[in-house]
Amino acid sequence: METPAAIPTPLEAADAAANSRWGVLRHKHFRRVFAAAFVSNVGTWMELLAIQMIVAHVTGSLKMLGILGAVHLLPVLMFGLLGGLLADRVNRKMLLIVTQFMLMLIAGAMAVVSATEMPPDQRVNMLLGLAALNGLVMAFNVPAWQVLTPRLVPRAELTRAITANGVQFNLARVIGPAIAGMLLGWYGPTPLFILNTVTFIGVLAAIWTTPDSPAPPRSGVPWTREIAAAGAFVFRQPGPLAILFAMVLMSALAAPLIRMLPLVVIDVYGIGAQLADSAVGAVVTSSASTNSAADRATGVLIAILGVGAVIGGISLRHVPPWYPKHHFIPMAITGAGLSITGFAFCTSMVAGCIVILICGIFWIWGFNQSWAAMQHAVPDEMRGRVLAIANVASFGANAAGNLASGWLGEGMAPYLGRAMATQLAVGGMSFVLLVAGVVMLVHRVPEVDGMPRRPLPRTLRKGLINAVLATEHRPRERALRDDAE
Repeated sequence: METPAAIPTPLEAADAAANSRWGVLRHKHFRRVFAAAFVSNVGTWMELLAIQMIVAHVTGSLKMLGILGAVHLLPVLMFGLLGGLLADRVNRKMLLIVTQFMLMLIAGAMAVVSATEMPPDQRVNMLLGLAALNGLVMAFNVPAWQVLTPRLVPRAELTRAITANGVQFNLARVIGPAIAGMLLGWYGPTPLFILNTVTFIGVLAAIWTTPDSPAPPRSGVPWTREIAAAGAFVFRQPGPLAILFAMVLMSALAAPLIRMLPLVVIDVYGIGAQLADSAVGAVVTSSASTNSAADRATGVLIAILGVGAVIGGISLRHVPPWYPKHHFIPMAITGAGLSITGFAFCTSMVAGCIVILICGIFWIWGFNQSWAAMQHAVPDEMRGRVLAIANVASFGANAAGNLASGWLGEGMAPYLGRAMATQLAVGGMSFVLLVAGVVMLVHRVPEVDGMPRRPLPRTLRKGLINAVLATEHRPRERALRDDAE
């Protein structure tokens, strides 16, 4: 009979995963889904760039880019809780297969709209409608997808799996826009929509091979009380509430950067801007060539943001295991706010490329660690509902942030000019994120990762330094302090 000492602890299991040649990818089903999701995400980023550039070129409006982001996300705000409830009540594997198939059909419909001859304004309106339909399906797909990873890897390796997914998602952000920027200039947007449609086949095949995932046993509690219980878990406990707040901040104040990039390229950097002759009003530069230049430049910026995120994701492997998330999350939010604000002040493509690389590092740190902390905090029987609440809050905040950023820039354009208004649309939001991050650094919530609550330093400077270095949590300092007590 084995002794308890022979049974590996979660920490020992995680160390074994780290020392394995393949790490978390040694799990067969996770590896298949990981590879298929990567290919599909490449297609998704290609589609995203295609839609953004169509809207930017046809409308030239910050407000319309904000609306594009909102219509894609508002359905999740409206139906996300229903999606989470469904994920806890039906077979999760079959729900994921159905929603992925529907997303493939919507991608195909976008390809048809792009290939059909119609007035540009009508094409934009139809793409906006399909983006809204995509968001409706995502309200049910995202909770089903989020409960997939925890059933493919041991709980001790969940954070590593989430980090790996974050790295592949951002690696796709590198490859997808880079390819899309070139293909847009050569062939137009239709091939991008077609390629994205095809990538869903691999995801469907990979999910089909995973073990069955029937719904958790029903408690017999009415669905209203089930949602109320999930809400109480999130809103009445300091840890989950602080994590949710971090998600909302990043979604509302950092994510609009992605939506506004096409007009940063056109308005601020002057790449692809059509210069009109003041005497005769004739366009001096070719529309096709200028559009192509803007497409490529936007693709490059999104790709470099992804490179930074990949670097940030890989660097998470070197964060000491004792470093607490209630320090790391606000530090990442502060860094994201500072770097995005710096990017907003850049007036050249070269400077923008350098700064957006740094943005990507803090980007994945902020998003990845927040979602990983929530996944660890929630019990499996209410995972779908709790993550649905997080989805509703973060996707709704993203939609609101896109709208606010677009309206802010569009409203200030008559007074500041297009370039400065576009900079304000990005930098105004991220500056608020910076301030919020500093406040969170000083006023920490140890319950995020179960750390004991300690008195805060008396001075702001000492508090900020301690918040970044987390000195009181170092093993030696903690042992000395505990001995003294």
